[in-house]
Amino acid sequence: MTVQEQTIAPTAESLSMVRLPKQLLHVPVTMLIFSAVVALLANSFWLSAATSAVALSLSVAGLAILYGQLGLVSLCQFALVGVGGWVTLRVGHAFHPPFELSLLAGGVVASVVGLAFGVPALRLRGLYLALVTLMLAGGFQIVISAWGFPDGGPGFLGRADGSGRAMLARPVIADGEVSYFLYVCAVAAVGLLIAQWHKLARPGRAWALIRKGETVAVASGVNVLIYKAWAFALSGFLAGLAGGLLAGNVGQLDGRAFGAFESLNLFALAIVGGVFNWYGAVIAGLLLRAVPALLTDLGIDGYVTIGIFGVALFHALATAPTGIAGQISALLARLNAALSRGRAR
Repeated sequence: MTVQEQTIAPTAESLSMVRLPKQLLHVPVTMLIFSAVVALLANSFWLSAATSAVALSLSVAGLAILYGQLGLVSLCQFALVGVGGWVTLRVGHAFHPPFELSLLAGGVVASVVGLAFGVPALRLRGLYLALVTLMLAGGFQIVISAWGFPDGGPGFLGRADGSGRAMLARPVIADGEVSYFLYVCAVAAVGLLIAQWHKLARPGRAWALIRKGETVAVASGVNVLIYKAWAFALSGFLAGLAGGLLAGNVGQLDGRAFGAFESLNLFALAIVGGVFNWYGAVIAGLLLRAVPALLTDLGIDGYVTIGIFGVALFHALATAPTGIAGQISALLARLNAALSRGRAR
């Protein structure tokens, strides 16, 4: 290596380290502005919808890691949301710890289950992986339909009858609707920050090599097994947090809301929102909850959303593969370039 190359290498590395915090700073700043606007303007109905949307954005962020970084199609993400919600409710009702501990338990267990669900990814890709994970989502639907979600009862399942049913207590610092929405936004900001750091740092570079080809990744010194497992575990953890936050928002969960179709719906909206930009997860969460809420507010049958989402998915695949977030990013880049040219003159 020449003296010039030795000088350039550390300079490029230091510049990369300077850019990294700036790119990560976009996440908390954007979430702070978004949460402030919604908290000031939304009524009770829309505040609840926005809380669910922000919570589900974490599960979409997990999908973005699998599909956007590795090119893996996982159709069991909503099942992992259900796992996180079930564990959060069970731990909360059984031991009455601080909400944060119940939430963390839900995330950890969902991470382990996500890792187990990801075992087929070690051998399968594409359509075969999608079918296997969809079957796993169907299996969870059967189990949760039989078990139900814990609601303060005794025993392993924690089921209660009639008046014995209890609601999960919210965090002490976020008992009201507005405060809980802000709490969910703060947790989501941390989760999105973790996901974004993984994309920009060493794991993201390893995942990019694996997506190009496992032979290329192995030749570059990447342990394919570890980094794939890492991605599935992180995706499951984020989905588990989403389930726990949903449980805190409603107080109880209904097993009928965790069918296999919801995982398909979640994946479709992840594509529409955009899996290559972090805020695509927030957009997808809003589409998943805000659009049905709007139709309900207008007195329109909620099943119309299936047709709307189908058209949106077709549009995204045909004309905008980077999703809504990618289009916004491209527009901002063009505006920035135009402003730069204007200053140069």
